[in-house]
Amino acid sequence: MERRTTVLLDKDVYEALVKESLNEYKTGKAISRVMNDILRKALMNRANLTRLLHAKKLAKVTNKEFEGFRSELSKAAMS
Repeated sequence: MERRTTVLLDKDVYEALVKESLNEYKTGKAISRVMNDILRKALMNRANLTRLLHAKKLAKVTNKEFEGFRSELSKAAMS
């Protein structure tokens, strides 16, 4: 069921939505559809991230081990 609301958008956000609307739906008047698509994906990603963070962990890693691993990744990325 659709609900009508008013959203105040910054100029750059509005322009990006119009551009996406033109690319996806071939019209600049599908902003609501584009916003729904983007918001739905963002909410789903957030729910998936929350579920992942609270899921049972498969491996135990100490903070010291994690920091060492992160440091090695940073060094590898710079070389």
